[in-house]
Amino acid sequence: MAQTPVQIRSDKLAEKVIKALNNRHFEAYYCPTKEAALVKALSLIPRNDIVSWGGSDSIKEIGLMKYILENNYSVINRDLAKTPEEKTEIMRQALTCDTFLMSANAVSEDGQLVNVDGNGNRVAAMIFGPKSVIVIAGINKIVKSEADAVVRARTIASPINAQRFDIKTPCHVTGTCENCTTPDCICTYVVTTRISRPARRIKVILVGEPIGY
Repeated sequence: MAQTPVQIRSDKLAEKVIKALNNRHFEAYYCPTKEAALVKALSLIPRNDIVSWGGSDSIKEIGLMKYILENNYSVINRDLAKTPEEKTEIMRQALTCDTFLMSANAVSEDGQLVNVDGNGNRVAAMIFGPKSVIVIAGINKIVKSEADAVVRARTIASPINAQRFDIKTPCHVTGTCENCTTPDCICTYVVTTRISRPARRIKVILVGEPIGY
């Protein structure tokens, strides 16, 4: 079956971004479909690794979390916490896992990852702690520049996540970033990852389909 114009554009854009990510010492891959992304992600996780994750719908959409849980991988699972205090403690433990799974709120065409985080556990894991980080990002997350990536993270991803987690921020009410400083602010930390250090510690799988927010 012939590719659609959207698929052709996605393939060409991904080729450019993958090259930029590799130049910044990420280990980057392009998978045209969610099914291919699942196969690639699993190939990057040693079977004896302890695995944990951030609050990402992207890793759910490709079926990665379901596969990990159903096939009895060793996990640090914050979703099993019975209290907020227990959940916080499990998130701390996740910083010591072997492989951490997450997405990015935006990816610039020159290969930079931008994430906003309310608690900081997700960006903390990306920066330091887990031996390996796997980032699953849909083609919809790609923007022109780092500045555009910050705008996308603040004005698109954050208001949607405020709805998803029912966080009572101004963007929950208005649907757009109000640059708030409320105690429940979902944009507490805005982190740009310019380079993977050590090289190849951060693996990025670009998916040629819109996934996540």
